[in-house]
Amino acid sequence: MSSPAALLQSDPSGTRLASRGDLTSFFMQLAADIGADSYMLVAIVHDQDRNDARIVSSNWIFDAIELIGKRLIAALAQGMLTTAPGTQPTPFIAAQAPDTGGLVSGEEARLLDVLGHAEIYSLRLNVGRQRLFALFSAADAGRIDQPALMKAQLKCCYALSHIPQLIAAAAMQDPLSDRERECLFWVSEGKTTDEVAVILGVSSNTVNSYITHAIQKFAASNRAMAIATAIRSGII
Repeated sequence: MSSPAALLQSDPSGTRLASRGDLTSFFMQLAADIGADSYMLVAIVHDQDRNDARIVSSNWIFDAIELIGKRLIAALAQGMLTTAPGTQPTPFIAAQAPDTGGLVSGEEARLLDVLGHAEIYSLRLNVGRQRLFALFSAADAGRIDQPALMKAQLKCCYALSHIPQLIAAAAMQDPLSDRERECLFWVSEGKTTDEVAVILGVSSNTVNSYITHAIQKFAASNRAMAIATAIRSGII
């Protein structure tokens, strides 16, 4: 197998991880390369005598994250099917949930399937002392390319090991979803709600919902305050 450095150098998307936007582009390209529909980078942070799942980067829709919850995300990230670098990955198949040793309940498995995560791979990433996991999922079981997934895992480990401060800061900030970040960015650029909706290909109500969630996460009183907080934090 090629070294992680050689793999990363052959993929230009992995050479410019200087910001959260670069991180998003990197994972979006990896997901496309392996045939996955969705990705999520999760940090497990020891906080007040418990392990808390912090989503560093993700293209899961906000409603899916809210419905599934951080507990289930942490269970998927650290479950018995989680794969260490260099080993053959094993998928979680929602339709086979009863055979996965109680990783999730039948109801949770059905919810994952309905939300477009019928097949999920959890990859442990060796990045210094940080406990990071990458979840790649597809709406149909068997779609994700396992050999390509193993290479993607090595790329992740190598690329993220060069930006530990960015990953640590993002994990501690408990960042916005990619859609929430995009909406705030375009509003900060002077776009109206209707214009943002056209740019992102969603409804105006959906844009307002994303912005409302962002305002709530920042404990801000309005859009302007949320945008100011996001800019100061380096999120947009």
